[in-house]
Amino acid sequence: MKRYSFFRIFLCTACCLAALPAVAGDKTQTLTSPDGRISIGVTTGNDIRWSVRMDGTEVLLSSPLSLTLADGSVLGENPKVNKVSFSQVDSGFDTPFYKKSRVGDSYKRLLLYFRKHYALEFRAYNDGVAYRFLTEGKKELYIKNEEAVFRFPGDPEAFVAYVNDMRGGERYSNAFEAYYDHLRLSEMKPDSLSFAPVLVDLGNGRKAAVMEGGLEDYPGMFLTGGFGDGSLKAAFAPYPLEGRIQGLNFIATKRADYIAKVPGKGSLPWRALALSRHDVQLLDNDLAMRLAAPSRLKDISWIKPGKVAWDWWNACNLTHVDFLAGINTPTYKYFIDFAAANHLQYIILDEGWSRRGDLMQVNPEVNIPEIVNYGKQKGVGVILWASWHDVSRQMDTAFPHYAALGVKGFKVDFFDSDDQKMIQSVFLIAKTAAANHLVLDFHGMHPLGLNRTYPNVLNFEGVKGMENEKGGWLRRGSIQNDMPPYDAAIPFIRNLAGPMDYTPGAMDNATRRDYRPIGDRPMSQGTRAHQLAMYVVFFGPLQMLSDSPTNYMREQECTNFIDSIPTVFDETRGLAGEVGKYVVTARRKGSTWFVGALSNWGGYQAQLPLSFLGKGTYRAVIFKDGPNADRNATDYVKETREVTASDSLPLHLYSGGGWAARFTPVGN
Repeated sequence: MKRYSFFRIFLCTACCLAALPAVAGDKTQTLTSPDGRISIGVTTGNDIRWSVRMDGTEVLLSSPLSLTLADGSVLGENPKVNKVSFSQVDSGFDTPFYKKSRVGDSYKRLLLYFRKHYALEFRAYNDGVAYRFLTEGKKELYIKNEEAVFRFPGDPEAFVAYVNDMRGGERYSNAFEAYYDHLRLSEMKPDSLSFAPVLVDLGNGRKAAVMEGGLEDYPGMFLTGGFGDGSLKAAFAPYPLEGRIQGLNFIATKRADYIAKVPGKGSLPWRALALSRHDVQLLDNDLAMRLAAPSRLKDISWIKPGKVAWDWWNACNLTHVDFLAGINTPTYKYFIDFAAANHLQYIILDEGWSRRGDLMQVNPEVNIPEIVNYGKQKGVGVILWASWHDVSRQMDTAFPHYAALGVKGFKVDFFDSDDQKMIQSVFLIAKTAAANHLVLDFHGMHPLGLNRTYPNVLNFEGVKGMENEKGGWLRRGSIQNDMPPYDAAIPFIRNLAGPMDYTPGAMDNATRRDYRPIGDRPMSQGTRAHQLAMYVVFFGPLQMLSDSPTNYMREQECTNFIDSIPTVFDETRGLAGEVGKYVVTARRKGSTWFVGALSNWGGYQAQLPLSFLGKGTYRAVIFKDGPNADRNATDYVKETREVTASDSLPLHLYSGGGWAARFTPVGN
């Protein structure tokens, strides 16, 4: 038997005690959700740590949090609590451009005030938790780094979207688009960044989405893993000092040794977990909206959500016209005619209407005043595409100029970064656009909660949308480059963070076997009904019709159905779903209900109870996969029938399939 000296025993014991998250003398505050099913524990000792339990089970183990300042001091090291405050909030707010007309905002709050002029605010909701730092000093702070750690029990699986399209080789420059890797946290690439939300599978149906909220005047949060302890850690882009323009992208060439400089008194973004016991609960989670700053616009009457005829995806590929289709005035007037005939609110003039680098130099083939005036006569607004670089330099001139001509908004593209300087620019663009009554669609950027703060920002890209099917590819045996599994995942993950400009609506549809990437005549993966269902399942107040007017007029029955679907709703319900496999969502506008269902390549079969309907009889108009959709993905069946809330309908989705329906009260 090996003998141990007293010194060795003492040293071993001391090391074990030091490794514990909480030791004697630590103080723990507990905050529970309004329904009592979720609790946050906040422990202060040598550092600050938080943990989370749901239904009595740990979902987040003791995890440290702190801020390191440029002067070397650490907010969170040996913290001294001056004051503890508990409170409860039970309120809500109207959301006219959202998936529901009003969001309830009920939570319990814990405020911890510390000696070094800072505080921490924790919130416990019935469907999530969050915390943020509050600074209370007088001098501007340079934040060298923020420690935000999320330690989960065991080694859970997660859906992870890696930064894999670094622009110009710069680590923090990307379009915020990626398919999901489904893997254990220990298997994450330790040298790679991923962007939020990252959805963690806690077992027994429970999920935790790691996300941020209320991002403003601060860099966005990336997440890293592969540490072997079931944890995710935050990472942030350092502040950019110098850069260059490469094509349409700004590439930082020199960054500071700090991530942000913030006022002495203010608040930092939220670090949050959206929690669910069943996947469908993620489809109607409002945590991102609740954590965003309230609207700063007094008058929103001029903001119009709606659908858009879009030129870029279909390459202006028109047939049976008497002019040469392309980036020119006759083409856009034709798009306006199509939009007017199908009750679309807008058309977009994508890249090419102006000279690259100067928004005030218009392509001579494009007569903006003529196009805008023609649209006015037809009741169709015009939105112009522009790169972030051009907008950031010229918005003070270009925005009022084009607003005076009657242009209704801008689609701003190629942000491709979310360091502090870029986030400041995003807010300034939103504010300047609002002052000129212009709506916005942000591409190359993820949602920031900005759609609540500046409701004229109607949509964000930040998704591997249908534009990838123009030049994408399909690698058999891997979901990494397959669209239907991704389509069945993003309603639970990406849409959780905010509205999503996926650009659906393809009329040339292909099975997995038949799909080919063709730039000028693109097709989609999955069935026609899959595409129709996207207009219900994917939430975005500004929704594109991405295919050619020629194709839509050829498929007028489907086009009429798309026309009938609103882009904002009064109520949303998740009916069924499993992340990455299938999803069924119901949304209500007035007394009319819309239901969309789509699946991955595995298909989906079930009975759909109609208990969400109100009293009385409804006329159901249904679009479903046709009997030959497994061979020809364009095959669909339209069915009309009368139903009540006591009925159920069969869902039979083929591989990459879909199902979409509109339920209107009889007599309406």
